Amino acid sequence: MTDGSARSIDDQAPWHQAIAIVAVAAVLRLALAATVPLLPDEAYYWEWSRRLAGGYFDHPPMIAWLIAGGTAVLGDTPFGVRALSSLVGSSSGLALALAAYRLAGPAAARYTALAFLVLPLAVAGLVLATPDAPLLAAVCWTVFCIVRALDAAPGSAAATRWWAVGGVAIGAAMASKFTGVFVPFALLIAFALHAPLRQRLREPGPWIAVAVASLVMAPVLLWNAQHDWIAFRFQLGHGLGTSVKESLLRRQLNLAGSQIALATPILFVLIIGAVVKALRAPRHNTRFALAVVCTFCALFFVYSATRRNVEANWPAIAWLPALILLGATRDGARTVWERRAIWVAGTVTAVLLLQVAFRVVPIPARRDQVSQAHGWDGFAASLDSAYRVTAPVDGRTLHLAANRYQDAAMLTFHSHGRHDLTALNIGGRRNQYDLWTRFIDTARPGDDLLLSLEIPREPGLPNPIRRLAMHFATITPGPVIALLRGGETVNTRQLWTLTGWDGSFPADSTDPRAPRL
Repeated sequence: MTDGSARSIDDQAPWHQAIAIVAVAAVLRLALAATVPLLPDEAYYWEWSRRLAGGYFDHPPMIAWLIAGGTAVLGDTPFGVRALSSLVGSSSGLALALAAYRLAGPAAARYTALAFLVLPLAVAGLVLATPDAPLLAAVCWTVFCIVRALDAAPGSAAATRWWAVGGVAIGAAMASKFTGVFVPFALLIAFALHAPLRQRLREPGPWIAVAVASLVMAPVLLWNAQHDWIAFRFQLGHGLGTSVKESLLRRQLNLAGSQIALATPILFVLIIGAVVKALRAPRHNTRFALAVVCTFCALFFVYSATRRNVEANWPAIAWLPALILLGATRDGARTVWERRAIWVAGTVTAVLLLQVAFRVVPIPARRDQVSQAHGWDGFAASLDSAYRVTAPVDGRTLHLAANRYQDAAMLTFHSHGRHDLTALNIGGRRNQYDLWTRFIDTARPGDDLLLSLEIPREPGLPNPIRRLAMHFATITPGPVIALLRGGETVNTRQLWTLTGWDGSFPADSTDPRAPRL
């Protein structure tokens, strides 16, 4: 074995405890997935699942395929949308525990599984149907395969087998989110920095992993090649674009604060300590490689924060190999701070779960992210009533749309098959609705439009209405609808009726296919 601390899976210690922790975590996540209403971004990915493809404007397709599998069995319900992604995401804990077990035995596996269970980022990232769930799971299994491959004799059949399986895993990670590519790049850096690891490049395994990962990614690459590499260009601009809204210091503080919050302070410090220790002890080949993967991923987002704000979930992949290193720091009793880290993280996570279910912390509904999932059934019913009243009877067609892609997806989901809305995206960022059939693709001159819009913060007409005014014969404001959670207003929308379309449309930089007037 290349790592002196590696253990046999045949160890007689209570491995079942780590398995039990992983199972409990999976059950808790599934229960949460079944009870929380669908969030707007999840509804957007659900729309993807109704039009399966090799890629989409914003991300690779893995989340869409998982949602399609879940809804095929469980129907178009929040649980159906989330079931497979939650199960796949929950396997992350098993992969981390297995890797820690391989490095340092059952005590390491138990601590790693427990730390992952109470980690707030695992609650946020593995319950919702977003690309983060399959990404985190695939990265965890990639890391496990790396541990097994480096643990095997160089060039052996076992090493080659684990490299090949790792290629499947990292291909799946990149087919979930493009940031998965950081793991093989970081591993290459680790090999370049450390001579004993550099020797592994002479065996076929790593190159087989690259070939297998490329095959897994082939549909994603083909789709992007057919669509002018639109997802790659969007993500490069999204992650490395420049922002002038906040100072460099503010962006770096935001990044640090978000990561400390997602890991909790004590656990964050212990994780950093475990990574530094592994970097200073390169004689443990596997631990050094994991530490380099963590460091590279983290530093990339530190660099990204020099250009724009980094969203809290982006660096999550950095902490996955770090949790293994923390769990493997010892195979005996834990220090008081390691025990406190679990209690603090567990308390924070419990409060988060209670907040999701019962709003124990009195955050105004407008500022509560979970509250954004509430009120849409009532809004969809109001939209349906307005449609029935407004629908013309003279042969013209009444089209339904929202301006924001989140609203279009939520209203379509909550209409339960009655309506399919499109998003106009006037003045907003481009998204997948720009690549699907749009209003101007299906409407005929003279048709009408029933449009859902946000209430503008400033007095006056909403920007989309001002832009559309010259393209319709009449524009009539409709009812203002409040989205409610427990009687408290989360948000408000207004319906507008636009009649007599003239066949032209506003020029808009967010839609490359819109006619230029």
